[in-house]
Amino acid sequence: MTLAALKAPNPTRPPIRPAARPYASPSQRWRAVTGRDRRADGVFYYSVATTGIYCRPSCASRLALRENVRFHDSCADAERAGFRPCKRCRPDGAAPQSARAALVAAACRAIALAGPSNAPDLACLAKSSGLSRFHFHRLFKSVAGCTPREYAAGLRAARLRRGLPESRSVTEAFYGAGFNSSGRFYAQSASLLGMNPRDFRAGGKGAAIRFAIGSCSLGYILVASTDKGVCAISLGEDPEKLARELQDRFPNAALAGDDPDFARRVSAAVGLVETPGAGFDLPLDLRGTAFQIRVWRALRQIPPGETASYADIARRIGRPKSARAVARACAANSLAVAVPCHRVVRLNGDPGGYRWGVARKRALLARERG
Repeated sequence: MTLAALKAPNPTRPPIRPAARPYASPSQRWRAVTGRDRRADGVFYYSVATTGIYCRPSCASRLALRENVRFHDSCADAERAGFRPCKRCRPDGAAPQSARAALVAAACRAIALAGPSNAPDLACLAKSSGLSRFHFHRLFKSVAGCTPREYAAGLRAARLRRGLPESRSVTEAFYGAGFNSSGRFYAQSASLLGMNPRDFRAGGKGAAIRFAIGSCSLGYILVASTDKGVCAISLGEDPEKLARELQDRFPNAALAGDDPDFARRVSAAVGLVETPGAGFDLPLDLRGTAFQIRVWRALRQIPPGETASYADIARRIGRPKSARAVARACAANSLAVAVPCHRVVRLNGDPGGYRWGVARKRALLARERG
């Protein structure tokens, strides 16, 4: 099958109808109120005849009897009907989600502006936000998908990757990035960089990265591997572009192509595209933050032919409020099909985005479902 065929409409497949508008019926809205569904906030409001107030669907106040509840499409509709806003959930003000996101965004800016060696501690961040340490820590984790400490570590790693090629020495780079000791730095360097720091500083000089490009029914496929395992599987229409993208990551690395012994890995990746149920037993070199790796490992547990939502994956890794962070981790995945981010869809069944094109995502899902 060619890429053009993937993009062409399939006359044998029924057209995809747009998803029904959520919370359209009174029964759907009542379920959202009883479940305190935050996703319904801003979509509609409900009022209680016995109290004369109106609330957000997620309001934590005591649940009213169904016969006393009315639904409204806006705050203005509720107020025209004679109801006043709830003082607990404040439906006429900024959404709680927005307020929480603003607090976390301010904390992230404070961590970034403080510099690598002066990042504020949890107590300082919590005090600035007006919350207790426990409440702030839980809030930050639910919004950002990581703890403040992990966020600061991510910034430190990014500074290290930027600073190594420009520094006069590895020691200068790791102290400049905020590492306080060489032991701590070298203990984490392999997972942060994927190679030893001197090789990374030289743009990958001395690092052996083998790669090959083959073809499959979804176009061209590039497979690259370090001595730890497969580090990249990319799909595309232009083989030269795939090779350039790999070269751009490590401009001075020793890229070795046309290796006959490497053909088995390319065949395994092509086989995973053509026959998803066959499995992929080659070692992987996963490179990412601790949160991203947890997400990618959860994706590998989704069986062929099945899908999960971003919220499902967030619950599976113990971060039920981190669906957006899960989506970002999926977008950062560099191992197509081996880490099957194509099996993650939106709550309404829409496929959502895909790093290698939505047409390929639809094709992979259709193939797996048989």
